[in-house]
Amino acid sequence: MLQSLVHCCAGLDVHRSLVVVTLLRSRPDERIEKKVREFSAFRGSLQEMARWLRLEGVELAVMESTGIYWKAVFEALEDEEIEAMVVNARHVKNVPGRKTDVMDSEWLAELARCGLLRPSFIPPRDIRELRLLTRYRSKLSGILSGEKNRLHKVLDDCGIRLGAVVSDIDGVSAREMVRALLDGYTPKEIANLARGRLRKKVKDLELSLEGRISDRHRLLLQTISSHIQGLQDEIQAIDCLVFTAMEPYQNEWQLLQTIPGMDQTSAAMLLVEIGVDMSRFGSRDRLSSWAGMCPGNNESAGKRKTGRSRKGNRYVRAILCEAANAARKTDSQFKGLYQGLVIRRGHKRAIIAVGHRILEIVYLLLSRKEPYRDPSVDYEALMVKRNAPRWIEALRKYGYIDQHIHEIAL
Repeated sequence: MLQSLVHCCAGLDVHRSLVVVTLLRSRPDERIEKKVREFSAFRGSLQEMARWLRLEGVELAVMESTGIYWKAVFEALEDEEIEAMVVNARHVKNVPGRKTDVMDSEWLAELARCGLLRPSFIPPRDIRELRLLTRYRSKLSGILSGEKNRLHKVLDDCGIRLGAVVSDIDGVSAREMVRALLDGYTPKEIANLARGRLRKKVKDLELSLEGRISDRHRLLLQTISSHIQGLQDEIQAIDCLVFTAMEPYQNEWQLLQTIPGMDQTSAAMLLVEIGVDMSRFGSRDRLSSWAGMCPGNNESAGKRKTGRSRKGNRYVRAILCEAANAARKTDSQFKGLYQGLVIRRGHKRAIIAVGHRILEIVYLLLSRKEPYRDPSVDYEALMVKRNAPRWIEALRKYGYIDQHIHEIAL
């Protein structure tokens, strides 16, 4: 018989409109007292459930991470200061025992009473609310990318090959050209709108802009362009809100921005996903495993079957891959790591490896509260190079250089 580690605990089977609660309490005569109640998923009923659990002296409440339905239940328990644990359904199913719809809540309570469950990472309420903004921003970014591709397609359908000459169809020059195209300017007039390095490609631009735009093409291009502008405005507004909300985490936010490839947006989004308290994970290996950025572990009879990464936080994975793509182009350790792996492992696996290294560094920076220092960079030489003119001028001003030269001459 398994030993009881929690005197009084509750298992919650959470559904969209119903929460089944099973309370288990250990008696002095080693008997287990069981109470089962059902509550609706409305806020008032959830508050009643939390008050009942507090009055019953529940030490721990456990529920599965079922979609997003657990969030309202978790917050109700949090308001009553009841320790709540959200567990991965896969971990519950892997423990042998009864697993049916009727026995869900009792089985969760029994496993929790014996200490057989591992809690999932649940950040503080402020971070959870910020996640709503950052994850919505990710959705808008995906829609924006799709609209840009659609704009490119419509231009190609008109016979306009602007994308073959311009590297970024959403660049400043390209957007001005598309607007001028919709306003009815000639290809020569539009090509002269090129800026910077595109000035060298004026002839190619003029040739690429020769196409046939029908009224329907024009209407579609105008609609897509206005949609792109609206999405960009919405993303910018969300960025302003997120940056303002970073005030309590200013030190950690600045630390992440010292890593090559991490800008203000990616640092804020990553911080919102993993939080600022690295003790919740325990080690950088556990953080990497939780995020799904490390190689898989599947070995049997001395044979390594697969190194496929496990499923993890897809938002963290996307942020790290984007940062890795930027970091591989910098003069840092990430550039060497990418170049060493891409030849034999390919671009995608190399990017995952670079993202894995970045996440490990993020763990160390947030744990030690120190900025990033690249091992391949001689920071002392950089400091001397930056400050040497000022130092020499000061030495010359106070006569140390001339006096030193005089002493050498003697």
